[in-house]
Amino acid sequence: MSKPQKLCVGEATIKLLEQYGVDTVFGIPGVHTLDFCRGLNMSTIRHVQARNEQGAGFMADGYARASGRPGVALVISGPGVTNALTALGQAYADSIPMLLLSADAASDTLGKGRGLLHEVPCLTDTTAPLTSLSATAMTPDEVPELIGRAFSIFASERPRPVHIAIPIDVLAMPVDSNWRAVTLPERPAASRKNIEAACRMLRDAKQPMICVGGGAWRASTGITRIAEQLGAAVIASIAGKGIVDDRHPLSLSAGTVRGEVQKYLKQADVVLAIGTELSEVDSFVETLEINGRIIRVDIDGRKMNDLYPAELPIIADAASTAAAIADGLAGALAREGTVGEVAAIRKTIQNNLGGSEPKHCIALDVLREVLPANTVVMADVCQIAYTGAFAFDVASPRLWHYPAGYCTLGSGLPDAIGAKLALPDTPVVTIAGDGGFMFTVQELVTGAELKLPIPIILWNNEGLKQIQDDMKLREISLVGVGGINPDFIALAQSCRCHALKVDSAAALGTAVQEAFLADRPTLIEINEFDSWLDA
Repeated sequence: MSKPQKLCVGEATIKLLEQYGVDTVFGIPGVHTLDFCRGLNMSTIRHVQARNEQGAGFMADGYARASGRPGVALVISGPGVTNALTALGQAYADSIPMLLLSADAASDTLGKGRGLLHEVPCLTDTTAPLTSLSATAMTPDEVPELIGRAFSIFASERPRPVHIAIPIDVLAMPVDSNWRAVTLPERPAASRKNIEAACRMLRDAKQPMICVGGGAWRASTGITRIAEQLGAAVIASIAGKGIVDDRHPLSLSAGTVRGEVQKYLKQADVVLAIGTELSEVDSFVETLEINGRIIRVDIDGRKMNDLYPAELPIIADAASTAAAIADGLAGALAREGTVGEVAAIRKTIQNNLGGSEPKHCIALDVLREVLPANTVVMADVCQIAYTGAFAFDVASPRLWHYPAGYCTLGSGLPDAIGAKLALPDTPVVTIAGDGGFMFTVQELVTGAELKLPIPIILWNNEGLKQIQDDMKLREISLVGVGGINPDFIALAQSCRCHALKVDSAAALGTAVQEAFLADRPTLIEINEFDSWLDA
């Protein structure tokens, strides 16, 4: 009887990923990843062919953003990794669990600069600043160790991306034992002492407020209970939208960007900040003026004494901590007047809309009316997305995504593809500007090939309008922010997608509804300067 054939490292790595629950990887095969490809042919894992490794990285990012499960990109060494770096940076900035798995040059050549195919003298040095772990497996036994470390980080720490490189000679080596997934650690829990201290501070507060970020996405129930028990207003970061239903009378949505909300925050005497960096990318001010005492709940201990030092630092999981604080606040006397204050601020924001914001709101109102409540919105970096952060209400976390942290153009479409593959039964839509859309337009072909019914709302303001506005504000003559656009309708159709330009609110609503029934993405172009947006 013949012995079973040993797997090579590339094959065994794919088999190990299956054990960690990976069902999809994104990438473009190359000569250095052929052993991975052999493993994929023996696997239930789906390989999605992107049209650029940057798109593959964004798809992995979008998969993870929408689902909370780690997204995986599989690329060649050298240009495959460097093409994916922008997506890696986005995942790092927004704390997204993404695994970048790559090949590398042969192990005996690393660091020697011999000019080999796809060579970077030290590949992991290029990714180290944008990852929580970047390492090269120099032997077969190091592969399961590094992958176990990656998934342990995703499970129990701030879930920033990981890069693991495997040299091509190691990929081809035989594996002597069956690799097994490790038992993943749990997130840390808050101490009873800290929970009791937090409850005392919040009970004694005259005007408590709650700031929430993406790190609190699992804590919706507990945070909503705390807000209601205290009568505390809730201010979300962009990643924190929906953690408390945007329509809740205590919610100011992702209003940190608005001066009206920043002014209100100054009045808090105690601020409970959960899973948020309180970052300037959410407010566009260098430092928020917070006059109250701060309770910070975060899994990342480095956040406790940055620009906003915590009087009470709690390094712990947001969900369990919020639930424990809510239990400890049972019977608290809710502050009166907060609901009225929040309503007045939201009305003031609507009255103070400026620039293109009223036009954005016309389109956003149509979208909110026709999109199913559970629709995942993957927004690219564009002005209508800035407005949507505070003007487009979502009822749950992880329904509104916009990469505020890294703020890179071009993520919207591939992020939406990744999201749709992660959540095939959930409607997904992307919103992009004409400038950013061109960064990854080639991924239209990927969406068409996969037959994904994704509406693509293309907001065409005929240039990089945010930078145009900034230049005008500083009295700088416009440079490099105009230029011609393609015929977007013809371009999308040439990529095997549906496409149309809408000229009314009714046409927009109908187009979106029909796009969800299509057998491929549908590009829906809105021109900011059309008269129907002047209503």
